Amino acid sequence: MYDAAGRVVGSASRRRMRAEGLWHAASSVLVLSPDGSEVYVHRRTDTKDIYPGMHDCWAGGVVAAGEDPDVTARRELAEELGVREVPVRFLFRTVHELGSVRFHGYLYETRWGGSIVHQPEEVAEGWWMPLSELRERLSDPHWPFVPDGRQFIEEWFARS
Repeated sequence: MYDAAGRVVGSASRRRMRAEGLWHAASSVLVLSPDGSEVYVHRRTDTKDIYPGMHDCWAGGVVAAGEDPDVTARRELAEELGVREVPVRFLFRTVHELGSVRFHGYLYETRWGGSIVHQPEEVAEGWWMPLSELRERLSDPHWPFVPDGRQFIEEWFARS
């Protein structure tokens, strides 16, 4: 668990964190094509506990108790998309707060041209999308895109 200022203050089960809307941390990795013109977009499974069936362009998850966000980023990238042993570059830290979902986001990016292997429990399908098309789709507030991922990619676009 983290506090609102971003300090580690303890630990809690994922169930308790979700039920009580506790502050926590998560790491997310943006996967770009080798030339940086495309981003890997995926659709979450319909069984996800949060934002089921929605699209995202970040591979990520909750920082485990005692885990460094850098380690979380590499772990989640390997688990969700099967991308391993690739340099992951820290981008920035931000805060996401929407209803009872409140966390400190540690954002990273990597370039990848190899195969993608989805974690079947988390990713239903995925594909490469030109960054220009992603921008265009995000301009539609009705496109089912996860709110945190939308916030993060808009911040990334603003910084690029």
